[in-house]
Amino acid sequence: MTMGRNIISNKTFILLFLFTMPISLLSQQNETGNWIMYFGMNKLSDKFSIHTEVQYRNHTLIPNNTEQLLLRTGLNYHFSGKAFATAGYAYVPSYDFESEQIAPESIEHRIWQQLILANTIGRIKFEHRYRIEQRWVNKDYKNRLRYRLMLFVPLNKPKIEKGTLFLGVYDEIFLNTKKDFFDRNRLYGALGFQYNKVSNVQIGVLHQQLTDSAKWYLQFALFLNIDFRKSN
Repeated sequence: MTMGRNIISNKTFILLFLFTMPISLLSQQNETGNWIMYFGMNKLSDKFSIHTEVQYRNHTLIPNNTEQLLLRTGLNYHFSGKAFATAGYAYVPSYDFESEQIAPESIEHRIWQQLILANTIGRIKFEHRYRIEQRWVNKDYKNRLRYRLMLFVPLNKPKIEKGTLFLGVYDEIFLNTKKDFFDRNRLYGALGFQYNKVSNVQIGVLHQQLTDSAKWYLQFALFLNIDFRKSN
């Protein structure tokens, strides 16, 4: 019984942290950014699906000062239900803080490849994402390596299914292949709700550490994985 009470207490603390963190950030809205995101994985066949993604990133907590717009797509190949690879393209215009210029200060064209592996231990799902990027930022070519470890923890059901409240937590490190080896690190925590089989929403906070600066971001994400395969 003591262990059960401790688990409930820990969950309550995490939930309170995730709900109160956005409120505390309101007092620092010029120092805190905002990301509004959409992700989709649309099955075309048993082996292939399309990745779609839109991220609207803001310098400030209120979404009125654009930092970056990220448009990313790709083709997924599914080896199994626990492993798939992706190759794709991203278009990423970026804007300086409080810039008077309407056009972006930098434009990035990005080719990317990734491998995602998943496994489950008890109630917790682990997701390992390995990503390689070839980046053209204002015609300056760069390579970058990324690794993300993410955990999904269902709170009110044994596994994540329709009606499940869950926690999503990840840490991701970005590494350059030459000069300034460390690029950045992102630490993320969110409260999610699985609305039905194909959709969920997540509200959370992300801390991004660069070489000489760091910043918090409030995040809102919609995941919509509509199956385009013809039903038999």
